[in-house]
Amino acid sequence: MTFLAFLLGLALGIGVWLWQQRRLQKQLRQMLRTLPTDTSSTSLPLVSRLRSEMARAKQHREELEAQLQIRQRLFQIAPFGYLQVDEENRLLWCNEQARQLLQMDRWEPSQLRLLLEVVRSYELDQLIERTRQRQQPDISEWVFHPPCLDGAAMSEVRSLYLRGYSWPLSRGEVGVFLENRQPLVELSEARNQWVSDLAHELRTPLTSIRLVAEALQGRLKAPELRWIEKLLTESNRLIDLVEDWLELSNLEKNPSQSLTFQPVELRSLIQSVWQTLEPLAAQKQLTLAYSGLDTLWLTADAARLTQVFLNLFDNSIKHSPPREAIRVAVKYLEAEESSDEVSGDFLLYPTDGQPWQETGTLPENGNKSDKSNSETTPRWATPRLANAPQSMSARRDRGSIQIDIIDSGCGFSEPDLPHVFKRLYRGDVSRYRQQTPSERSPTIGGRGSGLGLAIVQQIVQAHNGTIKAQNHPETGGAWLQIKLPI
Repeated sequence: MTFLAFLLGLALGIGVWLWQQRRLQKQLRQMLRTLPTDTSSTSLPLVSRLRSEMARAKQHREELEAQLQIRQRLFQIAPFGYLQVDEENRLLWCNEQARQLLQMDRWEPSQLRLLLEVVRSYELDQLIERTRQRQQPDISEWVFHPPCLDGAAMSEVRSLYLRGYSWPLSRGEVGVFLENRQPLVELSEARNQWVSDLAHELRTPLTSIRLVAEALQGRLKAPELRWIEKLLTESNRLIDLVEDWLELSNLEKNPSQSLTFQPVELRSLIQSVWQTLEPLAAQKQLTLAYSGLDTLWLTADAARLTQVFLNLFDNSIKHSPPREAIRVAVKYLEAEESSDEVSGDFLLYPTDGQPWQETGTLPENGNKSDKSNSETTPRWATPRLANAPQSMSARRDRGSIQIDIIDSGCGFSEPDLPHVFKRLYRGDVSRYRQQTPSERSPTIGGRGSGLGLAIVQQIVQAHNGTIKAQNHPETGGAWLQIKLPI
């Protein structure tokens, strides 16, 4: 009986041992499936294979840790800043450049704190949030103002112009590369200041040369007179270039001090500017197609706005084909209203400067019929456009106005569009080769210095407005869109 109980216990123990071994083998196989298997070791026993794969996994982990340390060392000596935050905007890691740019003196690598507790930068926080929501890389530029708790040292704290490149990572983390743009900004300012100083010094000798040329102009006869006239034309062009540059520099340094604000009626100002350029438009039989409100008052600098429209109309006249219309659309925008495409009724101003009344959509060729020459057409008729409010006094305290100037020329080339408002940028040479000598001659508001659109942009920005250049989808010509706050 005792021997039978022994055999029964032995059989039970062997069965339990076999069950445990089978379970262990199953677990080992599952572990092997999670590891990269080497085909050369498939003939080895299971335990040996597991030991081999664990050794390879440990070696692979050590290699990854070594690569991570190398990349962190590279980030530490990189000439740009880098920081990384988790899904809750807690700062995980940053290199030394980022600590210096953002002045994160109170943060230690072992700490896990919110980014806003370490860096008071709303723009950086918004860049990270946009990247996390869209799961796409993003770029942003802003001026970073470091915090200063010491009032005596506040004058020594310098702001930095930064550019951030963000990248979405796994688990809601975001990495941001920081570029210090301040040296480029200071270099650009120094260059502009140097050119402005040079322009200021050139103004006096150029004026003297012009006076001498004007004195000789009345004393010489042909053929010598031709050379003096050429000298006078070129000296005037250089003086205009110097004056434009000095004016542009003054607008950039003191935008508010360069303006004299007063109530301005926009439509009357546009009519006055068009009449100034009437002789130039008459050479190509161009008309002005106005669409907008009868009366629109805003507080602005009338002389500066006149200068804006002189430059823009002059460029449109130069690049428009004959017998076309230059379209000007003015409309009121609510605070939340977006910009829509230009549409509506047009009031045409022929080259004789006398407007006539007619409503309707502008034809494809930009011209009306012979009604402009009709004796029955009333001159200086007051336009009555459909659905257009007649007064803006009740809504002057909010919103903005949008001014669209559209021509039917060849438009801007795609490479030119990002640079049309830069100083001394002349654009595609083909736009000038198509012009006649009379069209290339210096005119009011567009003297060919390459500074016209730059001055226009500075004047608009001094009014807290914006200007955008593009090509109109219907006419194919240049489309300048201005937005000014009321």
